Amino acid sequence: MIRIENLSKSFTDKTLLDQLTYHFPQGQRIALVGANGQGKTTLLNILTGRETANSGQVIRPKSMRLGYLNQSASSTPEPTIREECMAGHLELFSAHKQMAVLLEKMAVHFQEEDYSVYEGLLKLYENNNGYQLEGNAEKILLGLGFSTDQLDQSPLVLSGGWRMRLELAKTLLNNPEFLILDEPTNHLDLPTIEWLEEYLQSFRGTLLFVSHDRSFLNNVANLTIYLKHGKIQAFKWNFDDFLNQKEQTKKTEAATLKKVLQRQNHMQSFVDRFRGTPSKAKQVGSRQKSIAKLQSAIEGTAVEGSEAKIHIPQLPFVNSGKEVFTFKGLDIGYTTPLIKDLAFIIQRGKKVAIVGKNGIGKSTILKTLNGSLPPLAGSVGLGHNVKIGFYNQNAAEEMVGNQTVFQTLQDANAQLSDQILRSLLGMMLFKGHDMAKMVSVLSGGERSRLAICALLAQAPNCLLLDEPTNHLDLISTQLLADMLQEYKGTVVFVSHDRDFIDQVATAVIEIDGNKARLWEKD
Repeated sequence: MIRIENLSKSFTDKTLLDQLTYHFPQGQRIALVGANGQGKTTLLNILTGRETANSGQVIRPKSMRLGYLNQSASSTPEPTIREECMAGHLELFSAHKQMAVLLEKMAVHFQEEDYSVYEGLLKLYENNNGYQLEGNAEKILLGLGFSTDQLDQSPLVLSGGWRMRLELAKTLLNNPEFLILDEPTNHLDLPTIEWLEEYLQSFRGTLLFVSHDRSFLNNVANLTIYLKHGKIQAFKWNFDDFLNQKEQTKKTEAATLKKVLQRQNHMQSFVDRFRGTPSKAKQVGSRQKSIAKLQSAIEGTAVEGSEAKIHIPQLPFVNSGKEVFTFKGLDIGYTTPLIKDLAFIIQRGKKVAIVGKNGIGKSTILKTLNGSLPPLAGSVGLGHNVKIGFYNQNAAEEMVGNQTVFQTLQDANAQLSDQILRSLLGMMLFKGHDMAKMVSVLSGGERSRLAICALLAQAPNCLLLDEPTNHLDLISTQLLADMLQEYKGTVVFVSHDRDFIDQVATAVIEIDGNKARLWEKD
C-alpha cells in the first residue's frame, strides 16, 4: 500500500515531521492522533501530493486509487446534487457523459468511428459496474442525510456544511483503495455520524483519518498512530486502547527512569567519595564514563506528564435567578416555524445539550435565546440577572487578526487584572510566548480556544455555545468539557460530539420533527 521513508518537513523554527518511516498496513482503519500543531494535516497533505516534504519520499503503487476528502467544494459543480455526487467517480462519470453525447450525435448522424468509441466506453462502463453508479450515489447521499427531493436541485443552493457533505459523498462513491479523511464528522449531525461509522466499518480498503470525536475514533479505528514531536508511534486497536497502552508505556518509562537515576546516584556517590584517592582513580574514571552514558539515556527517556486539572480563575460572576429561560408556547424559525409550541423551563446551573438532525432548528433555538432572532409566536422569558455569553459557529473566524492573544483578552474585559487574564489563557493552553502571538498566525483550534477565553473573560453566568468543539483537538475538547463541568453558571449548547455531550450535559433538548422536549439525564 503506501509507505513513507525518512520523511521530514519543517517550517522556519518548527520541525513537524522528523525522518518518518512507516508502512500503512493494508485493510486497516487507522486513526492519526496528536495535539493541534503536531503536523497531522501536513502529513495527510504530503500523502495526497498537496504539499511536498523537505526530504524523504512517499512510495505507493501507480495504479492505486487514492481518495481524499476535499476541505473546499467545487465552484463549478454539475447541474444537480445527484450528478455532482456521481462526478466523484471520475472515470465512470466521464464515460457516462461521453456515452450520452455520442448517443445524441449518432441519433442524428451515425458514424462508425463514433460507434467504435462508444463501444469502448460501454465496455469500460459495464466492467466497472457503471450501471450501479447512480444507485450507489443515491444510497450514499440518502445515508448522509440528503432527501430524495433534494437530489435534482443544484449544489449551489446548499449551505457550506451541506456542500461538505456532498464532497464526502463524492469521496466515498469513488470507492478508493486508500481513503484519507480529515475531520469527516465536521458539519454532520448525530444520525449521519452513526451512518458514516457503519459505512466505514465495512470499508474494504485502507482508511487513514483524523478526528477530534472520541466516540467516532473508538467506533471506527482498529489501529491508532500517534504523532508527536515529528515522530510516529503505532498502537493496536481504537483510541481508548491507545490511551491505556500509552499510560502503561508512561508507567514503564517512569519505572525505568527511576532505576537509572538510582544507579546514577549510587555511582556519583562513589565518585564524590573517592575522587582524590589515587588507588581508586581507575574505578572513578570508569564510573564517570558510565555516569555520562546514563545521563544520555536519561535525556532520551521522555516520560509524559499528566495534564493539570482545570481551574477557572476567580471572575466577577453574578448569580442569576433560579429560572434562567422560560419557554411559553414558543414557535421559532425565520419565516415559517421550524419548531412549535416549546413549553419548559431551563433552571440555573443546568448544562443542556440540544440534539437533532442538521437543519432542524438547533442553532435557531440558541439565536432565539440570545435575542438575535425574534420568536414567531409565544415568548421566551429571561430570568433575573441573567448575563449571556454567546459563542457562534464563526467565533474563531471573527477574532481580530492584528492583535496579540493577550490584547484580545484585555479587550474582552479591561477590568480584569493581568494575572487573571494570564490564568484564563493558561487554562486553555496558552503559555509563555503564546500570549504575544498575533491572532492572524493562530490555527483554527487556537482561535477557538482564544474565543472561549474571551467569552469567559466577560464573566457571563449563562453560556450559549454553538458547536464549540469544532476545530478543537482531543486535548482541547477534554479541557473544555472539564471547564464546563466546573463552571457554576448555566450552559445551553449544540454539539455533535457524543463523548462531549455525555460528559457535560445534565439535561437534553431533543428535537424530533417540529417538536422538542426537555428531559433530565439520569
